[in-house]
Amino acid sequence: MKIGVLAMQGAYREHLKILRSLGVDTIDVRYEEDIDDIDGLIIPGGESTTMGKLIKTLGLFDKLKTRIEDNMPVWGTCAGMILLAKDIVNEDYNHLAVMDINVVRNAYGRQLGSFETKAPVKDIGEDIDMVFIRAPYIESVGKNVEVLSTVDGNIVAAQEENMLVTSFHPELTDDFRLHKYFINIVAKSINDINCIVAL
Repeated sequence: MKIGVLAMQGAYREHLKILRSLGVDTIDVRYEEDIDDIDGLIIPGGESTTMGKLIKTLGLFDKLKTRIEDNMPVWGTCAGMILLAKDIVNEDYNHLAVMDINVVRNAYGRQLGSFETKAPVKDIGEDIDMVFIRAPYIESVGKNVEVLSTVDGNIVAAQEENMLVTSFHPELTDDFRLHKYFINIVAKSINDINCIVAL
């Protein structure tokens, strides 16, 4: 099993470090050919507009979208959630547009609106550490999307088949349960029970 982390911009190094600490074979995804070599992908937090432009400029867009639509597991954190969303509220554009969610950008305001909390995430834990930095949240979901967590009435984690999204940054905490959850999604997708980890 090999999991890639989109290494265009943002907090990709932290994701790579956690995956490696959990014994997972990982690569930085920077070029189109990198996408052929992975079983799952994390799209990290960062600046969604910049990341969206880079995946097109560097020629990753079409293959990335195709592989996700062909059920490659993908996890978008913060900006990654925005890249995966089919609709961005009050915007006339989208990016990969593969997940049936409506996302509000910078929903918690600018940098001063950042905060930390603990909250339950379905099937993962009752006290997940959550770091929100200029975070989006999900305003509404399609019929096949499962809401995994809410904070103050706002949807901050959800899953639609092979696609997982979180508004917050698990990679900035010492709580690796969401990374383990995603590892298990990837392991199940390739039928590798030896890679299943305990949450």
